[in-house]
Amino acid sequence: MIITPAEPHDVATLLSFREEAATWLRGLGSDQWSRPYPADKLLATIEANTVFMLRDGHTTAGTITLTPDAEEGLWTDEELAEPSMFINKLTVAREYAGQNIGGRLLDWAGDRAHHAGGRWLRLDAWTTNEALQRYYLVQGFAHVRTVHEGDAVNGGPRVSGWLAQREARPSVHDFTDRTPAPSRLPLAA
Repeated sequence: MIITPAEPHDVATLLSFREEAATWLRGLGSDQWSRPYPADKLLATIEANTVFMLRDGHTTAGTITLTPDAEEGLWTDEELAEPSMFINKLTVAREYAGQNIGGRLLDWAGDRAHHAGGRWLRLDAWTTNEALQRYYLVQGFAHVRTVHEGDAVNGGPRVSGWLAQREARPSVHDFTDRTPAPSRLPLAA
């Protein structure tokens, strides 16, 4: 499988992934991703070169957003002073479920954060999705705290404030990486 930067034409695929995931999550009793995500915000993240696609031939197996920018109101000033990269919108196509694609994407992200000089790989997860939180704990993340105050990026109250982090570290993810080398984080030593 090959990991590449997302391109503007990938917006439709990303929106479709989100809807597929929301439908699956609803079946599990979760309201995660039930609110539509604005296509223009998604396109802006693609244009900022923070969205990556995992391709298996002509099929997209998964996607991850990895950015040096934290969502406002989640992390403290002290935490933001540490070189970190932040994961958003990790999604695996249902047909690839059970193959540890998500875990390998997290390893790829941690490796990329490490090579950018990051100390931490951080994320915010859906506040009420305890199964997802357990998944991240199994993947080596430690819960930092849960933030309920503030607004969601796509409107309404904050719903994704379960914060976790793990050290950025080199890893073997077995993807063919066709992404440009990451820029050095401004706070990196």
